[in-house]
Amino acid sequence: MTKFLLAVHVLAAIVAIGPVTVAASMFPPAARRVLEAPDDVRAAGTLLLLHRICRVYALVGVVVPVFGFATASNMHVLGSAWLIASIALTALAALVLVALVLPRQTALVEGGSAEGAGAAGGTRQATVRLAMFTGLFNLLWAAVTVLMIVRPGSTTGA
Repeated sequence: MTKFLLAVHVLAAIVAIGPVTVAASMFPPAARRVLEAPDDVRAAGTLLLLHRICRVYALVGVVVPVFGFATASNMHVLGSAWLIASIALTALAALVLVALVLPRQTALVEGGSAEGAGAAGGTRQATVRLAMFTGLFNLLWAAVTVLMIVRPGSTTGA
């Protein structure tokens, strides 16, 4: 059963988190193209598609920690420091995505700005800030991935 849970956990991470990290990374440059050419229907369509991918796969990504906890429970490693660190980093990555990345994407898609109430429409500065938060999100997931592979104290020889 552990092998099945681990396989689902890894596949869910690849299928769900991978598209979010790629689409979120592509979003700021796509938003800059829309800001530079607001009448470009194709650029606007690309922006909408990238935002939809981020929203949908963020929801699908919930299965990753669910199967992760099930796998860790079966492996009896729930108290391991590397797992606790991974859980904390995963929670932080989810918070960055939900609180900092997706709202700013939404604001840019809708032609506004998530920088504050009464702020002007989307600006290059807004896309730069979004790129920074997206980079933080991606860095957190990279750290989690490394922890999952290396697993300090693991008996697998890794």
